[in-house]
Amino acid sequence: MSNDTPPVEITLRIPGNWAHPGELIERLPSGFQISPEGMVFPDGQRVEMVPMAPDRQFAQIFESSCRRPATREELARVQNYSVNIGLIGPGGSLDAARTMMEAAAVIIQAGGAGVFIDNCGLAHGGQQWLEYLEDSSPDALSFAFVSIVRGEQVAYTIGMHALGLPEIRMRQVDIESNSNLIIDVLRYICQSDRPVDEGHALILEGGQMFHVVSKSNPDFGEGTPMYNPYGSLKLLPAKEIAERN
Repeated sequence: MSNDTPPVEITLRIPGNWAHPGELIERLPSGFQISPEGMVFPDGQRVEMVPMAPDRQFAQIFESSCRRPATREELARVQNYSVNIGLIGPGGSLDAARTMMEAAAVIIQAGGAGVFIDNCGLAHGGQQWLEYLEDSSPDALSFAFVSIVRGEQVAYTIGMHALGLPEIRMRQVDIESNSNLIIDVLRYICQSDRPVDEGHALILEGGQMFHVVSKSNPDFGEGTPMYNPYGSLKLLPAKEIAERN
């Protein structure tokens, strides 16, 4: 992250129906602690914790936002949750996102039902989240932290800043024959050894080539969880660029 790029913060919500704070503390995995400063990892790392009171809308939002269906038992716990455990910590890299993934997994192991991510609007059942952590690959992290919105004209990502990356924008007409192309691009960018920026050419596994033709300002306002300080990359097929020239 450059010196003039605002720091990225990841915000997670883990609903649970603990009867009292002591029940949560008693069920923490060995080596983890909760202090006034937040969750303390065995190695001394800390993640801020903010208990949030339940509201009437959250359970429905959680279920409708799940990338994959949560289990019946997980959804039942969300329906009857007594508190949301908010976890707030730095993002902006794969390692930082992995740390937040581990922090949320600790709360799940202590009885949390799943994870809702403010940065992208996605939710995941607890068992699915633990599987992401066990994998911990760039694929697993991007699947957990990045949502894909498919509009009538444009498909785009939300949440790439959690991983320290710009968002992706592609025209629907360019991916209508293969809707997974934007996933292939996401994968390429997450696994790239160097930053992908304006002018970069991407050669995907299937042989398709795209160019990053422009970089625009963030789509969401600064100070909101979905604000991406790295901006947004617009991609066009290399064939179209060649025809224009």
